[in-house]
Amino acid sequence: MSACVPTRTDSKRTQRIHRPHSPPSTPPRRFRIAGADVSAAIAVFLIALPLSLGIALATGAPLQAGLVAAAVGGIVAGRIGGSPLQVSGPAAGLTVVTADLIQRYGWRTTCAITVLAGLAQLGLGCLRVARTALAVSPAIVHGMLAGIGVTIAVAQLHIVLGGTPQSSVLANLRALPAQLAGLDPAAVAVSAMTLTLLLLWPRIPGRAGRLLRRVPAALIAVSGATAAAALAGLVLPKVDLPSWRSHALAGLPEGPALGLVAAVLTTTLVCSVQSLLGAVAVDKLIATRPGGPARVGRSDLDRELLGQGAANIVSGTLGGLPVAGVAVRSSANVQSGAVSRNSTMLHGVLVVVAALLMVPILELIPLASLAALVMAVGIQMVSLHHIRTVTRHREALVYAVTTLGVVFLGVLEGVTLGIAVAVAVALHRLTRTRITHDEQEGVHHVHVRGQLTFLAVPRLSRALHHVPQGSHVVVELDGSFMDHAAYEALQDWQKTHTAQGGTVELTGRRVATGTDPGTADPGATGTGTGTHADTDTASAPHTAHTALHLGSARAECQCRPWTPWRNHRCEVPRLAPPDAASGQHPGRHPDRQPGQHPDRHDGAPRPTKAGQTTDPSVLTPSGGTSAPAAPLGGRQLVHGITTFQRNTAPLVRGELARLAKEGQRPTQLFLTCADSRLVTSMITSSGPGDLFVVRNVGNLVPPPGEESGDDSVAAAIEYAVDVLHVRSITVCGHSGCGAMQALLQSDPGQTQTPLKRWLRLGVPSLERMADDRRPWPRLAGRAAADAVEQLCLTNVVQQLEHLRAHESVARALRSGELELHGLYFHVGEAQAYLLQGQDEGAVFGHVGAVDLTA
Repeated sequence: MSACVPTRTDSKRTQRIHRPHSPPSTPPRRFRIAGADVSAAIAVFLIALPLSLGIALATGAPLQAGLVAAAVGGIVAGRIGGSPLQVSGPAAGLTVVTADLIQRYGWRTTCAITVLAGLAQLGLGCLRVARTALAVSPAIVHGMLAGIGVTIAVAQLHIVLGGTPQSSVLANLRALPAQLAGLDPAAVAVSAMTLTLLLLWPRIPGRAGRLLRRVPAALIAVSGATAAAALAGLVLPKVDLPSWRSHALAGLPEGPALGLVAAVLTTTLVCSVQSLLGAVAVDKLIATRPGGPARVGRSDLDRELLGQGAANIVSGTLGGLPVAGVAVRSSANVQSGAVSRNSTMLHGVLVVVAALLMVPILELIPLASLAALVMAVGIQMVSLHHIRTVTRHREALVYAVTTLGVVFLGVLEGVTLGIAVAVAVALHRLTRTRITHDEQEGVHHVHVRGQLTFLAVPRLSRALHHVPQGSHVVVELDGSFMDHAAYEALQDWQKTHTAQGGTVELTGRRVATGTDPGTADPGATGTGTGTHADTDTASAPHTAHTALHLGSARAECQCRPWTPWRNHRCEVPRLAPPDAASGQHPGRHPDRQPGQHPDRHDGAPRPTKAGQTTDPSVLTPSGGTSAPAAPLGGRQLVHGITTFQRNTAPLVRGELARLAKEGQRPTQLFLTCADSRLVTSMITSSGPGDLFVVRNVGNLVPPPGEESGDDSVAAAIEYAVDVLHVRSITVCGHSGCGAMQALLQSDPGQTQTPLKRWLRLGVPSLERMADDRRPWPRLAGRAAADAVEQLCLTNVVQQLEHLRAHESVARALRSGELELHGLYFHVGEAQAYLLQGQDEGAVFGHVGAVDLTA
């Protein structure tokens, strides 16, 4: 096929490419609901209807209050909130709080407390403090939800057995033996059937199972139990929805002022934290589904807080339960393919229609079936995954105290206890420092494990005091924090020891790469890909402060630019004759005056030592005799090398010496274009020994056995995978790629130069771009600016396919030892985009907004 610009017959595709710097045409706006939003709204409605009634039953509120909260949460919070796909309504996490308020103050005062909590949320949203709520330890949040789940399950167990729940968990536990002795067989049978359907429906195998699972399990469980009870003629308490005319609305709050304030604060805290954490979780779900976040924006947490506050005001005023984001409904909304907030609002409208027109049907539902459904939800809130996570992060104590506090004392008391324990654990870790001293082959090693604060200074001084004068000492700082007192103590001792003839080497523990399980430290706080903190301060005393900070750091990446290069330009040492057309000397930047030094932003020459010159023509590697005047490129090369030897080499000499001794052990193969604007170490914040880099024109990967291919690329791939055992390979394209421009403009009839023969390897990318059956890869949030950018994106995806065809890569992928990444770097924006998905889901998303662990 011709290697010219591919033609498209699809009008939708051609509309995505428009001229650069020209705004896209904006068609007239009209209200419409996407089909995906309609189907998602129906799915969420079928889940919300039985759950809303069950939560209202569990709180002891009028059953209609659950429907009011579901409708208001869908319409009001869905329209105003900042998370488009989060579904709000009566949440199981609020059950214990609401039940306690109803028992203490009555229903009308509880509605007033809901209104006041909504006003408090509006105030917090206006103050823009939503992000502060995310600072709460996940162990506290998960412990709070687990405690609420235990409370719900124990209370609803009495209704499942045919009785009535008591006022507290302890009372329910004490009454459980008597309840088991006098259980109601009909209620137990209906509850057992509900739980059985709820458990087995999602596990129906085969093709029929995939079709049936589209109907929510909660609806099937309640409907099946209701139908069975009706056919068997069982006499059981059922849903009783009184007339809307007698529905109780909010009244003036009555009760002690201090208790009402505590109730409002508790409701505000639980509603806000659950909603904000739910919004963050919804963002992660959207990012992992096919298509990613391209059509749905990220959540605005402050706006979400405003939406939740408005919904609670309306719900409380209309006599509804408190409203918060609900995880079950939100995940169903995302998984059903919703693309806008219309699905959330339509689900609220459907709840209103059901509450007005389906009352006779709803009143057939046995209360035991709803209780079994809510009990299952409560049990699911005690997540084994969360328990394993907090245990792995050594926060099991915080989780356990919060859970038990919520169960036996209440939500606010349990959360307060959890916060207190979390602070105590953090302080304990901060003050827990282990300092050891030993001698190996005449070298004294002082190892500091943990945070080095003023509390550890006496023990540090005691350990350093045991080091003999004039000896060689290695001080290993294995922690992520050092305060000023500890730094001064260590620095003073170092100066004294070196003055007495000794030598000191300050190092930091090398963080495990994450690819070698045998070297990982389970107690480490960092899980980075390497560090360059091993600096010999004995040979460079003036870098002691830097070595201390680098040695104690435990972040994922320690690399920083070696020299400042902002506004970097290279001055032409010897000007050529001016250009006849422009009158400008070639190579001189129009902004720089003659004699201005490129390394100084102010244009002043760099100060030099006595007898030292910065003229590259008289500099030699040894600093001795002058070299003859070199051509322009040679002089720039010599000047750059000289600058490196003078400024950078003293900083990296210790690290490079270690690499020279140990050999290279890179973790990544980085295959990118030869374009001079791509600085791989800058884009990836990497240093010596981190990347195995292959560069060529167009970041092309010749397929195996390709005629006129280049074995050098295949050899580099084989060496990186089979010898160096890299764990990831990245193909990186970039904006404004000259190879892609040449590929679009190439003519098959032209003379085949070496460059044109090489660019033939990019023809599959052109063919992929011209294939109407394959959707184009795209950038998150916008279409490609022009055909060149579209080809750059397509080329990255195509070269990844070529990469998978290599035998060594395919073998490593099958064994799970290798992963592939696609990257697109926009030079003008200085923005990296990481490829998510393949084929139909090929989207390049902003790095930093992508959840790689999901």
